Amino acid sequence: MIITDTLPTVLIIEDENKFSGLLSRIIEMEGYTVVQAPSARVGMKLLATKEVKVVISDVKLPDTNGVDLVKQIKDQYPHVEVINLTAFGSIKDCVKAIKNGAFDYIMKGDDSGRIIPIVSKAMEKAMLQYETVQQNKQQENGGAHTFKKILGRSHEILNAIELAEKVCHTDTTVLLLGETGTGKEVFARALHEESSRRGQPFVAINCSSFSNELLKSELFGHIAGAFTGAMKDKKGLFEEADGGTLFLDEIGEMNIELQAKLLRVLEDGSFNRLGESKSRRVNTRIIAATNKNLKEESENNHFRLDLYYRLAVFTIHLPPLRERRDDIELLATHFLNEYSSRFKKKITGMDERFIRALKTHAWKGNVRELRNVIERAVITTNKPILTREQLDFEFFADISEGYKRTLNLESIEKQYIQKALGQAKGNKSEAARLLGIGLSTLYRKLDEYKL
Repeated sequence: MIITDTLPTVLIIEDENKFSGLLSRIIEMEGYTVVQAPSARVGMKLLATKEVKVVISDVKLPDTNGVDLVKQIKDQYPHVEVINLTAFGSIKDCVKAIKNGAFDYIMKGDDSGRIIPIVSKAMEKAMLQYETVQQNKQQENGGAHTFKKILGRSHEILNAIELAEKVCHTDTTVLLLGETGTGKEVFARALHEESSRRGQPFVAINCSSFSNELLKSELFGHIAGAFTGAMKDKKGLFEEADGGTLFLDEIGEMNIELQAKLLRVLEDGSFNRLGESKSRRVNTRIIAATNKNLKEESENNHFRLDLYYRLAVFTIHLPPLRERRDDIELLATHFLNEYSSRFKKKITGMDERFIRALKTHAWKGNVRELRNVIERAVITTNKPILTREQLDFEFFADISEGYKRTLNLESIEKQYIQKALGQAKGNKSEAARLLGIGLSTLYRKLDEYKL
């Protein structure tokens, strides 16, 4: 069973406890989850139970050579990136480590100023590879992403689906517009699955997740020697998606220089790998997405106007959740069923007050935020019905503008008291402490609000 961690996970395999602890603290300060193993054997067990993305392994381990361990890890977990650390480096070991698939080979004497950027780049690459693996698994399921799987009965979402159905059978470039969390990748996958390219690769990349140089290499590939660390030729995502679809999410974040290279591919299907003089050609359909106004971005010289017009041949606007409130209960029920099954809980529904709270929320994170709220509610409840007690304080602070005028101090105060009682499991002394009021004041409020 794989244990999923909230943050990207780094595994340190090192038998020197002091060094391992110090390195762990440095990496954790960068926002990663870190697990430690004193040997290769323990490290391999952790790889089997945790979603590790990057491994930092000492070369000299008590039960094996860290350079040989690289090959073992890459054979079993090809999407995991491995960095070798050593106190006594040699050119022979370095060459062997890279040939075995190591991301890098560095000396222990290097300070965190060198280690952290390497870990960051390795994590970027590992996350991309992991997403590709997940996408391929979903493709193998066949038809898992079609328009029939998109939930919603509101006019706004049905209109978006209707437009997508009209363009899906063509090779026309599509630009999906919408706020973060509105389901742009879901639509992109459905466009691919409903097209004649179904069965061919669907490759997705978030343009905001990579530095300009790394994004260039990922999109177009490179040849051996193109830059430091390029030990062998590598296909880019355009080649990986040849015959299929390439989804460029957050296209508005792409560097202007890189936009020019993208425009060339869109116009004639040709490009060059980094460091290569000859041109290559692909037959790849492009679907792009953004939460920015690209027309305004181009007027401010942040986005090429010619690329905008080339991308915006066919645009589809995906409505934010606040504009399709009739779909909230339907979506929430779907997520409730999904997470009840995943966490093996028998939860049969949501009470009226819970549903009303969902419908008055601002949903700045849209469908993605709704999914997260339901997941948390399912995890925290021990009842067969979801109630408002499963919604945290921050949830009630984010109320839709359309509903704020109907609220007054009394109703808000009542909500907070109910929430505090829920968190305190009915313990009034604890609830009073959470609210920062005296116990007698709480009793008076309970009587006043008939709670």
